[in-house]
Amino acid sequence: MRKIESLPDWAEEPIFAEGLKLFMAKELQPVINSINDRYLYWDKVKYQKNLGTDDPRVFWSVLKLSRTIHAKPVTFGSHKFMYNLTDLIQKGLHEFDLHIGGNLGTNSVIPDDDKKRYLISSIMEEAIASSQIEGAVTTRKKAKEMLRKNDRPRNKSEQMIVNNYQTIKHIVEIKDQPITLERLFEIHKLISNQTLDDNNDEGRFREDNEINVIDVIDGEIVHTPPDFNEIPLLMNELFVFFNSNDGQFIHPIIKGCIIHFMIGYIHPFVDGNGRTARALFYWYLLKNGYWLTEYLSISRLIVKSKTQYAQAFIYSEIDGNDLTYFITYKIKTMQLAFYSLREYIQRKINEKKQLINFQKIKGIGERQALIIKWLYEEPDLLFSVKEIENRFNISNQTARTDLTLLVNMGYLDIIELNKKAKGFCRSTNFDQLLKNNLPSSDRS
Repeated sequence: MRKIESLPDWAEEPIFAEGLKLFMAKELQPVINSINDRYLYWDKVKYQKNLGTDDPRVFWSVLKLSRTIHAKPVTFGSHKFMYNLTDLIQKGLHEFDLHIGGNLGTNSVIPDDDKKRYLISSIMEEAIASSQIEGAVTTRKKAKEMLRKNDRPRNKSEQMIVNNYQTIKHIVEIKDQPITLERLFEIHKLISNQTLDDNNDEGRFREDNEINVIDVIDGEIVHTPPDFNEIPLLMNELFVFFNSNDGQFIHPIIKGCIIHFMIGYIHPFVDGNGRTARALFYWYLLKNGYWLTEYLSISRLIVKSKTQYAQAFIYSEIDGNDLTYFITYKIKTMQLAFYSLREYIQRKINEKKQLINFQKIKGIGERQALIIKWLYEEPDLLFSVKEIENRFNISNQTARTDLTLLVNMGYLDIIELNKKAKGFCRSTNFDQLLKNNLPSSDRS
């Protein structure tokens, strides 16, 4: 990532005096609103047009004045922060309140009978992507196959993904509970299990100041966290912020963004802070009724914009702890994740229409029809009972019954993998059985 440009001193005379005169010009307000909606940093602001002055530093003072006047303060210990509710942010919050919170549109967004299957897929996506942000090297296909088959992790990357998967499932179980030190440590243990240089650092705060956030490309320090002696106080205040709705009202999604940022800022652990921060954001939104968060893979979008993700942190800290940069990034990412979910569900609805063809086979239900469809599309698939259990979120016995039925009907063959494990693959008679049991108009 290229080095972030330093900011001009917006309060310096005579720049501020010129800026103050310009601030009163009503014709400049649309330009200010446009730039604030995108919440541009200085390195982009200085190249904008129609700023009302030839000196971009003067306009920067105008912009900073407008941001400062409308800013809302947030404090943790001795560390002061602020944020602005821009039009773009408020529009996003309104859309999220309608679509990812409460009961409005529940069945129209996700068909009720498909929720379990979509939930499993989305948790896998989030677990994989959150690990990839922190450097896990694998493909989505291989990672999903590992999770579905319940395979043992073979390396650190796979261990990170399994850890994230188990952590997200754990958070879904405790989503209505308040955060406590014990619960935070439990989450960090789950997330960092067997991935740290020293396993003793799992589930405990760092005990020194040897931690800095480093740009992996050029090795430059981009963030120095607070002194480790401050961590207990700062985290206690963050717990209160997480658990309480007393005092100043802050929209829950804004609070979730702040919680995410603060874990990165405080950096309470030796490692795993990013994964922990994203897990707490996920937890906080679920706790506050944003049920669709379970189905959104926000981290998958972050993976595609890792530079902007890092810049959002850095801009916020450099520019006087102005959290609006980070909040704006998160809102945009959540919007993209929601749109992506809708497209995904539409694809699945279209696939389900195709599934009806396989459901015409006498004696099978929807799950068995899906297994046949998967084998029809990917002839080399090899299933285990555990994989079918994980794919459908059903009991081991139900998965075993489904597979046994298809074996008895002739669609599957059993392969002895070892003395204990069996695999289920497409039978040698698979094509002929489909030909005999599907109407000719349904065969492609």
